[in-house]
Amino acid sequence: MPYFTDQAGRSVEIKSPPTKIISLVPSQTELLFDLGLDESVIGITKFCIHPDHWFRTKHRVGGTKNPNLQLIYQLQPDLIIGNKEENRKEDIDILAENFPVWLSDINNLDDALQMIDVISRITATTDKGQLIIINIRDSFGKQSQSSEQHRSSNQKFKVCYLIWQDPYIAVGNNTFIHSMMQECGFENVFAHESRYPTTTAEAITAKNCDFIFLSTEPYPFTEKHVKEIKSLFPGSIVMLVDGELFSWYGSRLTRSAPYFQTLINKLQDAAGTS
Repeated sequence: MPYFTDQAGRSVEIKSPPTKIISLVPSQTELLFDLGLDESVIGITKFCIHPDHWFRTKHRVGGTKNPNLQLIYQLQPDLIIGNKEENRKEDIDILAENFPVWLSDINNLDDALQMIDVISRITATTDKGQLIIINIRDSFGKQSQSSEQHRSSNQKFKVCYLIWQDPYIAVGNNTFIHSMMQECGFENVFAHESRYPTTTAEAITAKNCDFIFLSTEPYPFTEKHVKEIKSLFPGSIVMLVDGELFSWYGSRLTRSAPYFQTLINKLQDAAGTS
């Protein structure tokens, strides 16, 4: 069986192409679907909501942080796909003793494209994988040009991106979301803090943000929260943003750059009328 190096630097011996795949990562589950692997995927997590018919019909093997190890053993996969951030090391270590486990470790767009490339090679779907990569590169190339125009206009929005409340948790550097904010030309006001800093309303106010983004995931912020939080930050414009398009690093990235352009246009309009 061939060996594939994962993004954690581990050499993993994998039957290629695998025919019994379990995915422990929602964004990578969607990628497997878009690679045409309907018959090969036998298990997903309870958070793998795309595509909907997989969510309804595939074996659900628990959550990303608490997989059902007993069920996974019963399913006897010939490949498990995980992620260094989303899955717990202790679970991955246990599973890797008995099954091939390929781990992604993604902090930026290049990491995501490399993951798509390797998984498509492992699963013998390279043509579909390369098409996805080309579509993502093209869309982000156009987005980059727009972002450069945005930067050259000296209108660089200061943004606080929140993923949780009670307490507030923001997005810092060394994260995929931070890299997506950079792609948009936004100034992340928590860029000097690592990963996901816990913060307060007072600390956010002190940042003098132009915009406060409330992500639809992992905390399920809604328009109701926008109305509530606006009163706390009268000096900032509070907006709901699609968390999947900022944080899912699989084939959903084909939709991210167009969404970012629409969002930038919306921000420019909001800033002009505020």
